[in-house]
Amino acid sequence: MSGINKVILIGRLGKDPDVRTFENNVKKASFTLATSEYFKDKSGNRVEQTEWHNIICWRNLAENAEKYLNKGKMIYLEGKLRTRSWEDNGIKKYITEIEANTFTILTPKGEDGGSGAVATQMPNNTEIAAAAPAAPEPAFEPDTDDLPF
Repeated sequence: MSGINKVILIGRLGKDPDVRTFENNVKKASFTLATSEYFKDKSGNRVEQTEWHNIICWRNLAENAEKYLNKGKMIYLEGKLRTRSWEDNGIKKYITEIEANTFTILTPKGEDGGSGAVATQMPNNTEIAAAAPAAPEPAFEPDTDDLPF
């Protein structure tokens, strides 16, 4: 049995996507996403706890992030956890990122997400997915046995 590596987040972008182009015009977008939870402390005061996530996306999804996302926009995001490492002055460093497979813009049309940028031309709640070859759907064959009820 294989494992499952799936992350689902709803949050606001902490910065505009940083897009880099590599050889063969492959694009990578990186940005931060803030998710917040609220609870009451012992005194009954409402406390906000914010978690910051490092997000990366590749190819077509990176191009769409560059076009449609900006600081402050609220999005729904699905992806998977990726941890990578590198060496810096003999010290091994690690970072855990979320590699996005798809995102949906949740910020209502006309709102700029607090960044002062022009609203996107994309309709509300539009899902943007990475371009991947579609797997053939299994053929549905109805069961011809009689049902016991």
